Amino acid sequence: MHVSTGGIMAILLLLLLVASSPSDAQPRGHIPVVGVLSPATSEALSDPKRGLYAFVQGLRELGYVEGQTIRLEYHFADYHWDRLPSLAVELVHQQPNVIVTHTTPGTLAAKQATTMIPIVVMAADDLAQLGIVASLARPSGNITGQILRDLELAGKRLELLKDAVPTITQVAILTDPNGPGYSQVPSAFAQEAHALGVQLQRVDAGTPEAIGDALARIAHSGAEALMIMDASMFNAHRQRILEFAQTHRLPTVCGVRVYAEAGCLIAYAPDILEMFRRAAVFVDKILKGAKPGDLPVEQPAKFELVINLKVATDLGLTLPPTLLFQANEVIR
Repeated sequence: MHVSTGGIMAILLLLLLVASSPSDAQPRGHIPVVGVLSPATSEALSDPKRGLYAFVQGLRELGYVEGQTIRLEYHFADYHWDRLPSLAVELVHQQPNVIVTHTTPGTLAAKQATTMIPIVVMAADDLAQLGIVASLARPSGNITGQILRDLELAGKRLELLKDAVPTITQVAILTDPNGPGYSQVPSAFAQEAHALGVQLQRVDAGTPEAIGDALARIAHSGAEALMIMDASMFNAHRQRILEFAQTHRLPTVCGVRVYAEAGCLIAYAPDILEMFRRAAVFVDKILKGAKPGDLPVEQPAKFELVINLKVATDLGLTLPPTLLFQANEVIR
């Protein structure tokens, strides 16, 4: 069969167009890809009160349009913490431009999976204390982001609890012994407890299976209130823990606001939504050429106090107006 020169050129042009078109073998093209490693579930993307929703909003505020100027690849562990390392490896194999994650387990899984791809930590424990970065000011390596200040805030939470229930003298503290820094509980805020006239009793639960035994010990400890230290596992099982507290009529003080929404009397912590939104700025800087090791790790500057007045009513508590006035939100 004879093919004219013009026909050959047309065939070559067609082949060139096919070869340069998007395909599964070339998923990225010119659009930067951000891998999201989350211990949570995909429901977080549609809930305005959850951090990942705020992160996506932060990207939009910076001008990114998902599917057009940026692509997000999500890997959710559905609160199965043991899945995080394998999910991180899967994400690295997709070779995103940046990986974002949150919680200390998520950060450790991402760190173990890659030393090359930039990692932005939206919220986790002290990265320098954990040895994940060289220092907060100069992280070096491929990791930067933001840290929580859970231990530093424990004394303030205890003060708020005492303001709400001035008569308490015995407070149980639920801790995860696997969490970094928790060997300092309660010594890190013993001075504040002494000044408030409160005795502290630490109760450990290192696995979901251990929570039941820990709660049973609290029930027989003589505790008059319960402080729940921030831990990913407790967050995942917060409903169960707070139902126990309500059944035993224990006023509770916790960290992030989702605890208050689930039935904690007082929640005081950094503004998590603001931290996740701020993480988008880190991503933007890295996509524009900044090295994560040159971006200082940030500590939260904005905090929120949430009080669940329905829980107070159920416990027969009359909270002082001065405490309610301090609250960023009162759940009625």
